[in-house]
This record gives sequence, C-alpha cells and structure tokens, in this order.
Amino acid sequence: LEIFVTIVDVNDNSPVFKQTNLTEVVPEDTKVNATIVPLEDLSASDADLDTIFYELTTIVPGTDGYFAIKGVNNPEIYLQKALDYEKFNFTTLVLYARDRPADSSDTTNTATATINVFIEQADTKPPWFLPCTFINTDKSICISSPYTGRVNISEMSTEPLKLEPGPIYAIDPDYTLNEKIVYSIVGGDTDNVFSVNADTGNLTMNKAATAPDSYLLQVMATQVNNIQKYSIATVEIKVINKSEHPPYFESRIYYGTVSVGLAPRSFVFQAGDPSSPLMITAMDEDFPDV
Repeated sequence: LEIFVTIVDVNDNSPVFKQTNLTEVVPEDTKVNATIVPLEDLSASDADLDTIFYELTTIVPGTDGYFAIKGVNNPEIYLQKALDYEKFNFTTLVLYARDRPADSSDTTNTATATINVFIEQADTKPPWFLPCTFINTDKSICISSPYTGRVNISEMSTEPLKLEPGPIYAIDPDYTLNEKIVYSIVGGDTDNVFSVNADTGNLTMNKAATAPDSYLLQVMATQVNNIQKYSIATVEIKVINKSEHPPYFESRIYYGTVSVGLAPRSFVFQAGDPSSPLMITAMDEDFPDV
C-alpha cells in the first residue's frame, strides 16, 4: 500500500528586512521622482515564500506627501514632491511588509523598517540685501528697499558714505551654507565717481561730483562660488550744495498768548496782538532766498 503525504505549508513566518533602521541624507534640491532608497535596501524576505505587500507611512507631522513607494509590491522609495529646507529638515518613515494584503481577513504577519531622512540644505536662493521684507508666508522671498545717501557738490569724501536705512549689506539666505558674497557697481556710475568695497560693501568716492544731479547706482551682490546667484540693489546718491552755516532763529525769545479753556490744536497768538498767530521762523545763510 503506497501512501502519499502532502505537507501543507502554514503561514508561520514573518517577513524579514535586511535592515530595520536606515538613515538617509537627501539634498534639498533633489529632483522629483528621484530614488531616495533603492529596492535592494528595502526588500523583505519571507521563509514561507509568500508575496510581500508594502505600505509606507510618515510619522512626523507636516511632512506627509513628500516620499512614496513605487508600488504595493515594490518598496523602492522615491521623492514625490519638491523639498524645502525652510519647511522641515527631518522626517521619519515607517515601511510595513506584510505577507497578506492589508485588507485580507487571513492571519497576517508583519515586519517594519524605520527610515530616518535628513534634509541637507542646498544652494537654492540668491543673496538678500538687508534690511528686507518678506512678501510670502513661507519666508522664501525677501525684498529690500532702495538705499539712499547724500554727497556735497565739488567735495570728495574720504570716508565710506552713510546710507539709509543702513550700509550696503547682503547675506546668503541658505544660512547653513553661508557662502561668501562680493559686491560690485554694475550701473548708474556714469562718471566713475563711486567705488564699492568688494568684501564689505562700503561705498566710497573716487572723485568729487561736479553736477547737481542724483546718481542712481545699481550694486550687485554675488556669491563667490556661483556667479549665477546674485541680487541687485538700487542706491540713490543725491548731490547737494554744501551747508556751511547752521540755521538760526530770527528772535531769541518769542512771546505768545493763549486763553484758558482753549481746545487742543488752537492757535497761539502773538502777545499784544490777539488777531495774529504767533510765528516762529528760522533762517539759514546757505539758503538766503528760502
């Protein structure tokens, strides 16, 4: 009597990952659809030779939607959405491997692998002139106001010019990189009156301005490591007549009269002349006709 015995496999083994903890460093400027973790680093094996079903989840709030797997049976992780270092620079992914589909009613064995992803800031932004104002909520664009200054006609200053709202200064907004920035005048200096220090941004004079016209300079801040990363600021220099005399009041003492109970912002009248408002006047010999 021949007896044939068939051994029926029981689903008594769980999937096994080669590595249960992985760390990946991803540059901020990685292209969408690029592979982040390859298939060979994530595939799980099963001693029961079952088909493995995968699922990827994100456990750090606010970082959903950036990473995904290629398919339910393909655990290769790829970038699904462009990264922004300013929004987040770290997240944790959990990859599940199951020997039955997620919606199966059969007994299912599960394994997990944790992937820690660190975002590395990339050189994505041009320099910012300071002070500047953010124009969007994620603070990725900052617009500066024009710089302004004054020089006396026919007079050359030997010191760096004083500007408003402050000296010429730019930074690399990719602050973890903080690339070196150099300055240059690229427009508006038709008579070569001005120079800018390449390292400090200080604006100085090469010679005196001989015409009462304003100069509208264009100053460029450029990253040394990448000349395509640059910004341009406007600097208006007004040429004015030199003031040699201080202003002075026409009288040392002024006398006025007010009545009790007057409302705020009422006129003060000249003492002895209740019909004439009190006038306080000053003169400047540099402007005799004013």
